[in-house]
Amino acid sequence: MSNQNIPKHIVITPDGNRRWAKSRGFKPWIGHRIAFKHFEEIFGAAIDLKIPYFSFWISSKDNLKKRPKAEVKFLLNLFKKKFTELAVDKTIHKNQVRINVIGEWKIQLSEDVKIPIRQAIEATKNYNKFFLNFFIAYSGVDEMLNAVKKINKRSNSRITSEIIKKNLLTKDLPPVDFLIRTGGGAHMSSGFMMWDIADAELYFSDKLYPDFTADDFRNAIKDYSCRRRCFGA
Repeated sequence: MSNQNIPKHIVITPDGNRRWAKSRGFKPWIGHRIAFKHFEEIFGAAIDLKIPYFSFWISSKDNLKKRPKAEVKFLLNLFKKKFTELAVDKTIHKNQVRINVIGEWKIQLSEDVKIPIRQAIEATKNYNKFFLNFFIAYSGVDEMLNAVKKINKRSNSRITSEIIKKNLLTKDLPPVDFLIRTGGGAHMSSGFMMWDIADAELYFSDKLYPDFTADDFRNAIKDYSCRRRCFGA
């Protein structure tokens, strides 16, 4: 694959963690733990392929509000552990990866969870080679509504696509080139990045996310590299 056929910005929607665990007689949160391990392998492959922007949807707002308390507690502890590790991770610093977290995590999460997230963001804020974006407590519908409300407050604002983009949580990210969704469901959820995926190529895998390997990821990128993007033309 030549560099020109590699997406600049890729997004993964990792669906199927709970179903994977249930099918094996495990508690739901075991699927989340395996998912984080797979994330590390897949992100390593993304670095090898020199994909500069890598976005990963961890949780919607509803995930944190409506899931069983025991599952949410495990997930939050997992956040603390993983972001603490990311702040000092050798691969992150060697490859100059800037970490960003998008969503209502500052509102929804407790302070003990927010502290390691902030530490990871602070430790990598000066890097510009790769950009690793986590979506936590995120709703694309709320993101768009809040952007419209902000624009509406400026009564003299002329509404353009540039103005809308500047008021999104994703204002600093380029458009999504390629979105991968695992879990067998060929659909979107919670209006995920609805503005940024307008011209994205989509890839749906039947594999539950804990079964989706780095090799599966590379195969998806190969599929993308063979496509001819039309951008609505």
